[in-house]
Amino acid sequence: MPTESDTHYDPSLGNKFIFVTGGVMSGLGKGITAASTGRLLKNAGFDVTAVKIDPYLNVDAGTMNPYQHGEVYVLEDGGEVDLDLGNYERFLDVDMTSDHNITTGKTYQHVIEKERAGDYLGKTVQIIPHITNDIKRRIREAAEGTDVCIVEVGGTVGDIEGMPYLEALRQFAHEEPEENVLFAHVTLVPYSKNGEQKTKPTQHSVKEVRSIGLQPDVIVGRCEDRLEQKTKEKIALFCDIPTEAVFSNPDVEDVYHVPLMVEEEGLDQYVLEHFGLDDEALPAGERSNEWREIVTSEKSGTVDVALVGKYDLEDAYMSIHESLKHAGFEVGVDVDVHWVPADEMADEYDDQLEAVDGIIVPGGFGMRGSEGKIEAVRYARENDVPFLGLCLGFQMAVVEYARNVLGLEGAHSAEMDEDTPHPVIDILPEQYEVEDMGGTMRLGEHTTVIEPETLAYDLYGDTSCSERHRHRYEVNPEYFDRFEDEPLVFSGTAGNRMEILELETHPYFLGTQFHPEYTSRPGEPSPPFLGLVEAVLERTDDGATPAETDSDTDTDAETEVTH
Repeated sequence: MPTESDTHYDPSLGNKFIFVTGGVMSGLGKGITAASTGRLLKNAGFDVTAVKIDPYLNVDAGTMNPYQHGEVYVLEDGGEVDLDLGNYERFLDVDMTSDHNITTGKTYQHVIEKERAGDYLGKTVQIIPHITNDIKRRIREAAEGTDVCIVEVGGTVGDIEGMPYLEALRQFAHEEPEENVLFAHVTLVPYSKNGEQKTKPTQHSVKEVRSIGLQPDVIVGRCEDRLEQKTKEKIALFCDIPTEAVFSNPDVEDVYHVPLMVEEEGLDQYVLEHFGLDDEALPAGERSNEWREIVTSEKSGTVDVALVGKYDLEDAYMSIHESLKHAGFEVGVDVDVHWVPADEMADEYDDQLEAVDGIIVPGGFGMRGSEGKIEAVRYARENDVPFLGLCLGFQMAVVEYARNVLGLEGAHSAEMDEDTPHPVIDILPEQYEVEDMGGTMRLGEHTTVIEPETLAYDLYGDTSCSERHRHRYEVNPEYFDRFEDEPLVFSGTAGNRMEILELETHPYFLGTQFHPEYTSRPGEPSPPFLGLVEAVLERTDDGATPAETDSDTDTDAETEVTH
């Protein structure tokens, strides 16, 4: 929380809450809008946190298909959550916990467990007040110790599963002083065929919000371009708010530019005035300008990196895309990510990869695409192409080396082939008796011990690192001795577990059992990703041709719940 010397903030003012809802359609960018507003409030000197409400019945996002919900983002405490939490961590530069993600599954499970324990003393347990009270409790607990808490309600107003949450917010606003709560509604403002910005979708969406008992204080219009003044005036007239409370959030080249757009529109200033914090904030000239400097830094060129995965969907690998972007900010280049379908790699991997500057094999589960990932590893190893393997990519690097260098014919992961003669990757011992799929992997932050005088040591600059994990399988200890005195070394360990591998004879060949992409931030890029981009630049400076590739393709919506 800002101290008096920072901002003159008076802690007796209590928490401020921004509730962000969306209308018309999902996927408009509520999370980015909310995170951008939070970034600017943080620049003004306030401690900001966020809560994402996901109305689905899943307890968490851990068993969801990436095609339906994007990547599963893993928090420091092991929580498997919606990818919006990743945006909040990156924009606000904070580490969140599972308590910052509220789901219907969590809420109902908790209330039912209390009912079974007799905690309600024989009362009839109902959505109002028991479910709504639990929702309000979770929001207040997540906000504790901060100045401003931004609460994003997933989905759109009118969704039946979201109704208890909107009712809880109505009650919340009734319980808090008016100056402590602000409702922001994000809507679509489309163009008609004759090029007119249409406000009717926004009008209907706000009508739906008001029928629930919520009156937006702020409306943010998502449109291809800035809202025209007459558009803002029309929205204000029909939605009963001041014209000054209608803001544009047009499409921008990069989501990291949204805070700059929000600032130009004056949304952060309006929020400060609504909360009565204008005089408490840092003066405009003393606010942090680091974000703007990072995201608008000049680029000297472009490098191309292949992402060899199963899903032709950027959201499925969002943190990897962002981590490469952060590394590009640091060294002054744009990183163009090319999705290469792992399913097709086994037959034509040379054609797919020969034009790129670097290769990443990401995490994942299941057999599909595993042989293609192994071939991608082999190509990178044999052709000195900078390579980074993450989680499953790390494991496939072990399999590839075992097959093609150690000569262990048929070597594989026991996850992919239970009958492999050489299970160089096997299930974690503590997973033998696990039956439930959700939340039962090795999850969250764990410490890795790093060997001195290794690539990993050079990257992290220390003999240890703490990174986030999400896996059920590991390098089989029975095969450790096969890798002794080999160019492939395990330079990072956690007890008897292999965490980092590298190839001493290669310009840049690194694999991590953990997911370094989850801790990367603008201005603080993940060391393995920064090392990869630097190695790519060194390779291109030495005469390799920058890549040009066009790889569109197939979208096989295979559900992955068997880890």
